[in-house]
Amino acid sequence: MMKPVIQEDSTGCGLVSVATLAGVTYQHVKTVAGQLGIDVQDPQLWSDTTYVRKLLAHYGLSASRKTTTFKSWGNLPPRALLAIKWHKRNACAFWHWVVFYRGPQGPVVMDPKRELRTHCRTDFGRINPKWFLTVTIPQSNMIG
Repeated sequence: MMKPVIQEDSTGCGLVSVATLAGVTYQHVKTVAGQLGIDVQDPQLWSDTTYVRKLLAHYGLSASRKTTTFKSWGNLPPRALLAIKWHKRNACAFWHWVVFYRGPQGPVVMDPKRELRTHCRTDFGRINPKWFLTVTIPQSNMIG
């Protein structure tokens, strides 16, 4: 069973999403990110997919090469990184990363935002994804 990890830094949603998918702590991913030259304060974390892909690869996970436009919850793969709260600032796109997981108890969105009452969300009508990356977890790494 996949468990949500809570965001500790205001710009850490990408790192937290990797931690959730890899089944490790936020601090572990943050340490690995630093070793890979990824700074949690870098705004590229929420305006580019490169760093998240690099971190996923470190944990033996992979993301689809291209983003896929969100059409419906039913069309999502078993695991995906969703770009929500998508907006432009000074001609640069920004978003909040969350994890979609089609688990044994049904689909959930794991939202790492610290202020939420629950981090396993099923209020899909309130979540407005722009696009997603399909995440592949090798059988040997499979979590729930």
